[in-house]
Parts: sequence; structure tokens; C-alpha cells
Amino acid sequence: MSKKFTHRLATMDDIPVIRDLMDRAIIELQKAFLTPEQLDVAYQFMGIDTQLIEDGTYFIILHGEGTDHETAVGCGGWGKRATLYGGNHSPGRSAALLDPATDRARIRAMYCHPDWARQGIGSYIMEICQKAARDAGFNKMMLGATLAGLPLYEKHGFKEVGRRMDAADNGVQVPVIEMIKDF
Repeated sequence: MSKKFTHRLATMDDIPVIRDLMDRAIIELQKAFLTPEQLDVAYQFMGIDTQLIEDGTYFIILHGEGTDHETAVGCGGWGKRATLYGGNHSPGRSAALLDPATDRARIRAMYCHPDWARQGIGSYIMEICQKAARDAGFNKMMLGATLAGLPLYEKHGFKEVGRRMDAADNGVQVPVIEMIKDF
């Protein structure tokens, strides 16, 4: 990875930038994998989880750090809580802390600005998050992948262990691929 990108921990002040990144990524990067109906409801299952920011496990990826044109080009994090995916508004959340000796840390809420896709941002986030989880004592991870994210996660050694369909309030279903990795 070149020094093209830098990162820092996200703060609550970053929420508008993170929300914009997420919206753009969902609309643009998921459209090749989801129907228009699925895209419309994807926000019920995707979005900002401020618990990650509060826990200090969520990162902003920057291009042009230290210049007048510093740009947030991606975001993502890892979780030490039981929630596998979703935003503050998503159903089925759990703030229960995971035990590094027995549980899998989570890769969470990875998004790339569409103008910066396929330039190594996803891999950069994966490296940062996996190192941070290992440093916190975890030796295995899991995630809930979108179809668009599947190739990235496979490239980083995650193996598919199951698929399911999450049903939105209106009955439209969105696929989620559960994946795991041991260090």
C-alpha cells in the first residue's frame, strides 16, 4: 500500500461526512448487485453506527492529508460488540461486549466514495481493522458482507459460512453473506 492514503479515528463531528460517504457508496457501488427496490430499502440494514465511533474502532480514510484539498475517501471499522452489521436504526442490535478469548471481532460499516473505488481503500481499511482487532486480543473475525464487498473480503482471507436474506418493512429482501476469518 502506497502512502496515497492516511487514516484517523472518526469523531462525532465526522458524522455528516460519513453519512455522505455511505449514501454515495450504497447508491453507486451496490446498484450492480441490488435491484432498485433493494437499493431503496438497503438503508434499513446499512448505515452509521455511532457505537463504533464511541468505542474508538471506526476510521476515516483520507487523501491529501495536510493539504488544502484533504478529502475523506472511505470509512470503516471493526467492532468489539455483538452487532454484526447495520446502523443505529437497524433491528437486532446488541451492545454486548465480545470476549477476545472466545468471540470473533467484527469488520463493520466499510464504505468507499464511488470516485475512489478500486484504488486500494478497502484493502487499507481491512489492514487497519485487522491489526487493531489483533492488538485488542482477538484472533478471529467475522462480518456481514454485501454482494459488492464479497471479492474484497475473500481477497483478505474471509470464508463464506452462510447467506441469508434480511426482509425490509415492506417485504423486500436484501442478501447478507456471513463470513469468518481466523488469524
